[in-house]
Amino acid sequence: MKVVIQRVKKAKVSVKNKEIASIDRGYLILLGVSKESVYKDIEHLTKKIANLRIFEDENGKMNLNIKDVGGEILLVSQFTLYADTKKGNRPSFTKAMEPEKAKKMYEEFARKLNDLGINVKTGIFGARMEIALTNDGPVTIII
Repeated sequence: MKVVIQRVKKAKVSVKNKEIASIDRGYLILLGVSKESVYKDIEHLTKKIANLRIFEDENGKMNLNIKDVGGEILLVSQFTLYADTKKGNRPSFTKAMEPEKAKKMYEEFARKLNDLGINVKTGIFGARMEIALTNDGPVTIII
């Protein structure tokens, strides 16, 4: 699994010009699931995300996690994180997990984050989405 975490002041996802979900302070997370991904990865990554200290404290130091600041997560599936561009100019996505299995893992990922006490909103798996966000920092972490 690959996770791109962007600390945001706000973010929203739309499908066919209709807003599906939005958050204020928190993370926009792009989640890619590979053929090698397993459910154990979900456990590790969700705990890491819940405890990641990338929000500033009163001294301007990154010491606070998303729960400390009452943040939310907007989780969006993105198979293109597994693009292979080694040959030619057209990316190959053969490393990405097939959609039916990836959707189950994506849904479990969202559930686990919710279980850890974080309000999670999602895009629509497999849909063509438009994402608007206001980066905070910017802070972007890739796991």
